[in-house]
Parts: sequence; structure tokens; C-alpha cells
Amino acid sequence: MADRGLLLDIGGVVIRTPFELLATAEAHRQLSPGTLGGRGPFDPEGDPDFGEVARGTLTERAYWQRRAEQVAPHLGTEPETRSMMLALFALPHERLVRPETVRLADKARATGRPVGFLTNDLADFHGDEWLRTMPILDGGARVVDGSLTGFLKPDPRAYERGASALGLPPEQVVFVDDQPMNIEGARTFGLVTVWFDVRDPQGSVDRVWTALTE
Repeated sequence: MADRGLLLDIGGVVIRTPFELLATAEAHRQLSPGTLGGRGPFDPEGDPDFGEVARGTLTERAYWQRRAEQVAPHLGTEPETRSMMLALFALPHERLVRPETVRLADKARATGRPVGFLTNDLADFHGDEWLRTMPILDGGARVVDGSLTGFLKPDPRAYERGASALGLPPEQVVFVDDQPMNIEGARTFGLVTVWFDVRDPQGSVDRVWTALTE
């Protein structure tokens, strides 16, 4: 059994970000490119609200609620986060899950490393029916969801539950997230951390594997 385990954020790391699905939603609804607005890390200058998230002055939940209100007239959804997410993520799972991350998780398990998931808003944002379409998150997966525990990253109690799900002390857990404030919280708690750059999935996965095996 290898020493280190792998603890993955889900949104952005395991599944693609909503930003990566906006163009598909626009095309499907015959909307002009850019109609649905901000692209987050893919166009930070054009999305000042996302800059607030990166600086820690706006929560992810508040950001997505704001975005849900902005896109509702174009998507025909309710002005709330889950309604927006269900519209954007109504695609086959193979178009939503990052193949690079799936291969990483499979490789980690094959080499004896425990794999788990630590997310803030999975159930709240997507709901149980959608989750059943994601094989990587099936009933046997070790998923710690802040929607259910009440402890959201970067609360240290979220990281404590993530490490406990793997059965490892913090210093033996490699934690991967696309939000810098969550990475900083994990580092402060004592986890080994790797920031996941959603603009470079394969490079990010390579850095994770190095952290797991060094």
C-alpha cells in the first residue's frame, strides 16, 4: 500500500466547470456567442465577479447565485443555482467528466492509493438524480459533500472529514482543488496540496501524480 492518498475536489477537477459548458448552451439555444456572460478563469478580465471569488471577497455560492440570475432569461431557467446547473450539465457524462482526472483516479487506485472526493456543493447544485449519471461518483465512492455535512471548504472541519474518509493523517493526503482559497485552507490544515489549473488539465494531473509519488 502506497503512503499517500488522493482527495479530489469535484467541480472543476473531476467534472468540467460551468464556464466550459456555456458555449454549448449558447449554440443549443441559438444564442450569440458571449450571451451567457462571464467565463471565469478563461477570461478573468471579462468576469470581475469571479475575481472577487479568487480574492476571497465573494463566496462561490454567492457567485453562482448571481450568475443564475443573469442567465435565467436566456436559458429559460429559474433564477437559482440548481436550475442553471441542471440546464448546463444536461449532457452525457462523457462530455462532463475530465478524462485526465478519471485516468489519474484509476491509476492511483491501481497502485494501492485510496481515492476520495471533497466537495462543497454537489448535492445542492446538482441533485441526486444527476449524481446517479456520474459513474465516477457511484455508491462505492468516498464522497464528502459540504452540502450534507454543513462544513464548506476552507473550513478545517471539511478537510478533517476528507482525510478521515481516506483513513489517513493529513500529511499523507494529496488534496486537489481549482480554487486558491480552498488550497490555502487545506495547506494550513496540513494536507499536501496541488492547485488544479482548469486551463491545463493534463499539466495539473501530471503535477498531482508527482505529489502522490515523490
